[in-house]
Amino acid sequence: MFAVLKTGGKQYKVKAGDILRVEKLAADAGDKVQFNEVLMLGGDKTVVGAPFVTGAGVQADVIDQIKGDKLIKFVKRRRKHGSKRTVGHRQKLTLVKITDIIATGADKSGLKAALGAGSAPSVVADAPAPTKSSAPKKKAPKVSAEAIASPDDLTAITGIGPAVAKKLAGAGVSSFAELAAIDVDKFDTVKVKPEWVDQAKELAK
Repeated sequence: MFAVLKTGGKQYKVKAGDILRVEKLAADAGDKVQFNEVLMLGGDKTVVGAPFVTGAGVQADVIDQIKGDKLIKFVKRRRKHGSKRTVGHRQKLTLVKITDIIATGADKSGLKAALGAGSAPSVVADAPAPTKSSAPKKKAPKVSAEAIASPDDLTAITGIGPAVAKKLAGAGVSSFAELAAIDVDKFDTVKVKPEWVDQAKELAK
């Protein structure tokens, strides 16, 4: 029986007893780990995942943390003020030995998942589902009683914009008839122009 697993962005075809060099895992020598991203199982019956085979896993023993062969990176810039630089790099790897291939029930094995160094688990803990009470509630816009009672649009009067109409409504003037009845000399809540009153009288008819 063999399996095709994925780890460190690479795919490996393995069987029990194989020794692999994989991208560094967050595990110490002697630990047992389990690769849960199994793409395919082969043997008497071939099972192909979509993308992973549900419940399948590959267990392995960590032999050692090693480094790969040295790679030389050479950079040279030409022309008059060119420069050159040589850098060596050895990739950090983990040496593992495949011990078992599990077709089903790998999620209940209890072994820790083989994760790359510094990576987070692919499956996060279940978060509590948001309740209706925790969702923000939108408040309905407040509508004054005067606005409900009167359908008149004071912005139809030349010189009155939305801001002035709002001030007039706050002062209790929300209809043409109410504006037409204002005494400009005595009404000091909002500065009302005589021509507004004249236009209101015409519109109120």
